[in-house]
Amino acid sequence: MLAEHFELVEAVGLNLFFAFIFIFIGLSIHDVMKKNDVPKMGKVVVYFVLFLGCAGFIAKGIIQFVWESQGVG
Repeated sequence: MLAEHFELVEAVGLNLFFAFIFIFIGLSIHDVMKKNDVPKMGKVVVYFVLFLGCAGFIAKGIIQFVWESQGVG
């Protein structure tokens, strides 16, 4: 394999790792909130914060892709 292929596999693997981590975090938070009978507003706030974390990684990836395609990075 060429070095470019290794970099591509590494980037895809890292992105999948982050996706699985966020899924597991969401599942564990859901389980804790279900066991402790958290009110609906609390659940909304917690899931919104988790979504903002995911959105930050997605925005980072999009910005990085755009900058690299324009030759900035």
